[in-house]
Amino acid sequence: MNGLLYREDWTEARNRLTTWWNGGDIGRPAMLVLAPRSEPIEHIAALPEPANWVTHYSTANLPYRVNLALRACLGNHYLGEAAPVVASGDLAPNCLALYLGCKGVEKPGTVWCESFVENPEDVCFDFDPENFYWKFSREVYRQTLELGEGKFLHQFPDLIEGLDTLAAMRGSERLLADLIERPDWVASCLRRITDRYFHYYDLLYDMIRDEVGGSVFWCWAPGRMAKFQCDFSAMISPKMFREFMFPVLKEMAERVSYSMYHWDGPGAIGHLEALLSIPDLDMIQWTPGSGVEGSWHQRWWPLYHPILEVGKKLFVGVENKGQLLALKREFGEKTNNMLIGMWVASVDEGEESLRVMES
Repeated sequence: MNGLLYREDWTEARNRLTTWWNGGDIGRPAMLVLAPRSEPIEHIAALPEPANWVTHYSTANLPYRVNLALRACLGNHYLGEAAPVVASGDLAPNCLALYLGCKGVEKPGTVWCESFVENPEDVCFDFDPENFYWKFSREVYRQTLELGEGKFLHQFPDLIEGLDTLAAMRGSERLLADLIERPDWVASCLRRITDRYFHYYDLLYDMIRDEVGGSVFWCWAPGRMAKFQCDFSAMISPKMFREFMFPVLKEMAERVSYSMYHWDGPGAIGHLEALLSIPDLDMIQWTPGSGVEGSWHQRWWPLYHPILEVGKKLFVGVENKGQLLALKREFGEKTNNMLIGMWVASVDEGEESLRVMES
């Protein structure tokens, strides 16, 4: 593949990302920069929104979901290392829980996974090829892979793992009690969740990887890419995180080629030391939470220094050139180990943003 319809120079960008992920220097941070097009790159007619449509995750209408995916990249320029990418089979922020038996309750902008495991003895992690959500994901991917060939890439659904998946199935309050009352049961569930995660992951990877074996979650990587997280960690101590979630993350990072951790909210800050001690975890993405300064802000710089000092990569979102320059002044050459995401108003602004970060 020499390029993509929606990004003709994708091969060059992919080569830079391969260098960057593998520790090489591309002369600046890796940057995912998107700018609006004045006109769509091609015309694909929009289907009318179904009357029962609730959210972009909705499973209410498969043809409409496919149409949304096909139109997702039409209006953007992709600069730096940004790839035109769609996650057509992404059905919730925890698809694995849906595949394992949760029901998705659709709300505007999101989907809640309704817990269903009331009796711990009834928990089941068997693969169900007839599960509605799994079949829906596969079919959406099948159609968009066929119709979007040569145009854009396909991102993994937000599978999620570990305690977050078990909390979705069991309910957070019940799981908090389980950690105290039946820790062996929790550990056994986490073992089975990890095994099932990679069952689905491998099937999806074989569907959506590109011709060089690369894959995408937010950022393309030249191999098996995954995003990990544990939002549940905000409710447990660093000691408990070390006992239950650290082994899960350590194993999962070993089983993929490239990985990032979605580190979410002030309640999770106490787990940084544990995250930094996971050898194969490549990158950390700090999400400050609602009502506070964005991840670009100097308030968070004391968190970033130890991440970069141990040689891990850092994913930061910025909003303008001034924030880029502030990061460069503070972190110097270490910014080259950052992945920076930003929206800009024009291609000219995007190209200037790339230039100001060059060494």
